[in-house]
Amino acid sequence: MKQGEFIATVLPFKDKLYRLAKRILVSADEAEDAVQEVYLKLWKGKSSIKNYKNPEAFAMTMTKNYCLDRLKSKQAGNLKIVHSNYPHSQNVSRQVEANDGVALVFKIMETLPEQQKIVLQLRDVEQFEFAEIAKMLDSNETAVRVALSRARKTVREQLIQQYNYGVN
Repeated sequence: MKQGEFIATVLPFKDKLYRLAKRILVSADEAEDAVQEVYLKLWKGKSSIKNYKNPEAFAMTMTKNYCLDRLKSKQAGNLKIVHSNYPHSQNVSRQVEANDGVALVFKIMETLPEQQKIVLQLRDVEQFEFAEIAKMLDSNETAVRVALSRARKTVREQLIQQYNYGVN
């Protein structure tokens, strides 16, 4: 596979890889590093990419596995818990954005168990089919549906709790 073919194959879903990595790792810098590492691995194995029925799903799986390995590794202790993604001193436009319902949903998503967070990201944000998600997570569709249902229920309950706070 030539460089142009490789780029045409994997570049269209770079943003999806980044969003998944950021959902898992939280830090924008760590997510960028993860995507770079995955692209490097894909480049090294570029001759075999054409053998995959769905290169995008393969790349998403690689990204998920790399990020989870990164969290488990010794280097995970070096991951910044407090990072530049959420500055403490926000201007007015950032405060409005933070109060937006979508921002709140993403904040709630960060509190979900890892599997539920990934399934919710892949299904509701990235719009993957259940069969594709099951393959990526080395699971079955039923388990994916259950995890998604639980994740959605948790998000819904926390949204209701948040919006009904102080209402009698």
